[in-house]
Amino acid sequence: MIEILNPGELARAKETGALVADILEALRGRSGVGTNLLDIDRWAKEMILEAGAQSCYVDYAPSFGRGPFGHYICTGVNDAVLHGLPHDRVLEDGDLLSLDLAVSLDGVAADAAISFIVGDARPAESVAMIEATERALRAGIAAAGPGARVGDISHAIGSVLKEAGYPVNTEFGGHGIGSTMHQDPHVPNIGRRGTGYKLRPGLMLALEPWVMRDTARLVTDADGWTLRSATGCRTAHSEHTVAITEDGAEILTLPTRG
Repeated sequence: MIEILNPGELARAKETGALVADILEALRGRSGVGTNLLDIDRWAKEMILEAGAQSCYVDYAPSFGRGPFGHYICTGVNDAVLHGLPHDRVLEDGDLLSLDLAVSLDGVAADAAISFIVGDARPAESVAMIEATERALRAGIAAAGPGARVGDISHAIGSVLKEAGYPVNTEFGGHGIGSTMHQDPHVPNIGRRGTGYKLRPGLMLALEPWVMRDTARLVTDADGWTLRSATGCRTAHSEHTVAITEDGAEILTLPTRG
């Protein structure tokens, strides 16, 4: 299903997007050396419920997962890049942590992800990988607008990631979003200009460049959810929800507080 939102729904989407971004920034600030991933999940739950929102993850049970996800946020550490199931793990100095959050508020969903390094260590390769996904995300957003096609976004994202030297996986990428978290169209992180669905005002997309340092192959963890790099290398993930407008693409998942 491809959903085109009306002005009232887009106004509500801005509120949802701000909530997602503010929760992620709050979790970034609270996550440090010694933090347990289960604490991050608990904090996310508290903030979602306090805002009167609903988690898009707790009851989520797609074909690629093992039963309902059962948690409120995806937490990926180091080689875990997507769908990271929170578990009893304490963060260490230098860990690369990715947080992916999707919530629904007043019937409209928003989805975003951030990656950052925990503690004082700053491994150069990890910093470079995070920065590459952020540059690719900006490039994808810049390529989006009315009349552009999905392939334009995919080409922009993939060009940045390839130039930075990273293999690009096409199994998982961006997606449409609206009254539900995952909708068509699929937005691969690599593609050809001028191909794919033509973008229209009112369409919302979650764009999410992610990379693994030296492989494009994923393996599924024993938990049935967490996707890891096949070689055990580090990974990074950045994501925004955007709305296609008459003038371009408006980022909805920007924090409202510093």
